[in-house]
Amino acid sequence: MKFVAYLSFDGRCREAFEFYAKVLGGKIVAMLSHGETPAGEHVSREWQDKIINAHLIVGDQELMGADSPPEMGGGAKGGFNISIQIDKEKDAERIFDAFADGGTVIMPFETTFWAKKFGMVTDKYGTPWMINCGMTG
Repeated sequence: MKFVAYLSFDGRCREAFEFYAKVLGGKIVAMLSHGETPAGEHVSREWQDKIINAHLIVGDQELMGADSPPEMGGGAKGGFNISIQIDKEKDAERIFDAFADGGTVIMPFETTFWAKKFGMVTDKYGTPWMINCGMTG
């Protein structure tokens, strides 16, 4: 069994996944729009180019997502964080700073009793992240 986070967006899924691929050093292996599928007939003309499925691979990790039309929730998020465990402090700080640019810092990236550095940030796409740089990196 494997758990894979699947994020919902309000129309900016493509932009968000291109940003995540760049920041996290991953590869987008799927990016399918509503209009490219039979499901396209069930969304408005404005949503034809919005994403119905995106799939990002970073090393052996995966992240998936889609644009959620207003009639299906509109990309509302809540009650979760994506937690990234990073060994190298320099990499952790770079990722935190990239997510903080245009986003909202919830907890600054700083030393804690459990980690060299830890911080919480909601990026400009509304995705909440916890960046944890362990004691051994």
